[in-house]
Amino acid sequence: MAPTALFDVDGTLLDTNYLHTLAWAEALAQYGHTPPMARIHASIGMGGDQLLDNVLGEARDRGQDGGISSAQGALYARFWPSLRAFEGAGDLLRAVSARGWTVVLASSASGRDLRVMRRALDAEDVVTAATSADDVEASKPAPDLVRAALDKAGARAAEAVFVGDTLWDIRSASAAGVPCIAVLSGGWSEHDLRAAGALEVHENAAALLAGLSDSVLGHPHAREAGD
Repeated sequence: MAPTALFDVDGTLLDTNYLHTLAWAEALAQYGHTPPMARIHASIGMGGDQLLDNVLGEARDRGQDGGISSAQGALYARFWPSLRAFEGAGDLLRAVSARGWTVVLASSASGRDLRVMRRALDAEDVVTAATSADDVEASKPAPDLVRAALDKAGARAAEAVFVGDTLWDIRSASAAGVPCIAVLSGGWSEHDLRAAGALEVHENAAALLAGLSDSVLGHPHAREAGD
């Protein structure tokens, strides 16, 4: 069984976190909510239900949740034609695959958004499987999505590494027993990511690719052995 590299997509491989922030802000405003953009950005990476808990609080009128989420989806779809992968993102996946890892996308995006992002990423030749929020009941930071990704790959947590860009990625992976490599391209600070338990922190996908030999991802057989 090959060791498995699980990759978040939004903010890790594609430059989308701020687009999601803007779409959520506009959707919330349609329902009379104007939280600070920074609070919304800090919640990106969660599933929509947990994001609304984090931004508006659990005592909110939950009857609005479906409408807000639908509005966010429609507003975000405006950006589909301009979605772009970070420099080196596709090459990173190919390099990781060439070193013996099974590559799996573990995103909390909706299934339709993930299909669009996969086209923008243009690395289908090395992606073995992918999961989305549609595959689980509890989204990040719950561990369900990471576990679903492992199941699709037929892998064990002890043989896997997760690559993400947010606190929620690290918490989700850690709860599933998978170490997390972090990148700064989603807008989180190195201090916050390391404090959350990131195994490594890199500037972006291109930097991780350039330093692959010094990363855990550069040594798949060491991870396979449980190191």
